[in-house]
Amino acid sequence: MTDPAVEFEQELEVLRTEAEGAAQFFYSYLAIHAVAGDHRSVDRLLNRSALFWNTILGGLQTSTFIVLGRILDQNSAHNVDRVLKIAQNHPDIFSRSALGKRKQGSLATPPDWLPEYLAEAYVPKAADFRRLRAYVHKQRRVYNEKYRDLRRKVFAHKELTDPAAVSALFAKTNIREFQRLLVFFSRLYDALWQLFFNGRKPTLRPRRYSLKRMRDRPSPPEIGRSVHERIAHEAERFLMAAASAAQQRIAGDAPQAARV
Repeated sequence: MTDPAVEFEQELEVLRTEAEGAAQFFYSYLAIHAVAGDHRSVDRLLNRSALFWNTILGGLQTSTFIVLGRILDQNSAHNVDRVLKIAQNHPDIFSRSALGKRKQGSLATPPDWLPEYLAEAYVPKAADFRRLRAYVHKQRRVYNEKYRDLRRKVFAHKELTDPAAVSALFAKTNIREFQRLLVFFSRLYDALWQLFFNGRKPTLRPRRYSLKRMRDRPSPPEIGRSVHERIAHEAERFLMAAASAAQQRIAGDAPQAARV
């Protein structure tokens, strides 16, 4: 039988890759639109290959909804509930002795600092996981009310083809709300990772979600940037560099005025 600790770690890693994937897709999508809206040179660059860029944008949008659905769909094999269920059903994987083995790793003897570290480690209670489940339930309610039908009827399956019906679904959405929804799962991952590997109380810590704020005031590199912030800045740097190169090429190809 699978070791619960191993299974939890595997499912935790699935949550990380899914949460980061959905955020990367959507923040790339947002960044392309935002940079093009702010810089005419970028807008001209995209319009010169409009079919290509519309394909990229469509793929990013579709991928966002597909991955988000996998995280929240309770029929999905590796949804967010699975990792929480393992945690609730096997609280012993968070015991101080289990944490001590993870911290000791391949060392033959425990390091000198380990006993003091374990004495201060947090051992979760059932209420901790109920609280996390309540947070997930709140996010799932938002998803079910405003985004699930888009995923099922527009992106995953072509149930709706009437433009008015599709527009009605999009009219229910809210960009800021959707950003918070996507970033939530990375916050949840961090809380569970810190509990499992560092023995810290599973607290959902704030995380930036506004693309505008990220662009206006980037996080200092020394404190680390979340994947959705990194992808937004990478997309902007690439688009600006590509637009500048295109302008220089056009200027170089322009006929020179005859000298007298």
